[in-house]
Order: sequence, then C-alpha cells, then structure tokens
Amino acid sequence: MKNILSLLLGSLLAAGVAFAGGAKTATLVVSNMDCAACPITVRKALEKVPGVETAKVDFKTKLAVVSFDPNKTSTEALTKATANAGFPSSVKQVQ
Repeated sequence: MKNILSLLLGSLLAAGVAFAGGAKTATLVVSNMDCAACPITVRKALEKVPGVETAKVDFKTKLAVVSFDPNKTSTEALTKATANAGFPSSVKQVQ
C-alpha cells in the first residue's frame, strides 16, 4: 500500500512539473492588415510555426493571440512568421 501511495504521489508531482512548464499566450500587434482576408493569412503563417497550439487573429483590433509551447518556439519566431507573410508584428504581451 505504501508503494502505491509513493507511486501516486510521484506521478502527481511529475504531472505538476509538466503542467507548470505549459503553454504561454502571446498577444501580437499586427501591421498591414487592410482587408478581411488578411487575418486568415496571418493565422495560417502562425499555425505553421512548430510549437504553436492555437492562433486567433482579429482584423478590427489588429491583434493576434497565440498559444504556444515555449520549449518549442519563441515570440521571435512568431513575429518572424508574420513578417515573412507580409504582416510585421510586435509583441504586446506574453502570459
């Protein structure tokens, strides 16, 4: 019984460590979006970056909200992806 409890506790601690290093969310200010199709291009460019989990781009606010794994990518890679697609961006916030 003691071994089972030790194993369970160890598993929970390992899961907590894995969870603590989870996804981050970056908000990017995106330039050059001048039509309703532009956010689609930006979203697709961001989704191609390894480590990106989700990308939502809003035309009205000119913002992209990207959930990503910081162990696989960086905000620099995100801004480079948008710039390469013709839409330079800058990091507004990272959580």
